[in-house]
Amino acid sequence: MSDGDGDADAEGFEAGVESSEGDPRVLLVMNAVLSALFGWTIVWGLSYLGFLEFGVINVATAAILLFAMTYLVTMS
Repeated sequence: MSDGDGDADAEGFEAGVESSEGDPRVLLVMNAVLSALFGWTIVWGLSYLGFLEFGVINVATAAILLFAMTYLVTMS
């Protein structure tokens, strides 16, 4: 294989990625999972510092707020 083939593959991959919009359901699920994990981490850290009680309601609230902010930022 020559170096020229690698450049052609890279250009083909870039063109494929640029033309693909992806499945929005995957993005929503990824956003939900990552927001839940990050919300859990934030609430755990704040409870460790004594600012907030660690609980399901607080984690869910943080996750929903993060999900909504991320959704609004990415869709605007």
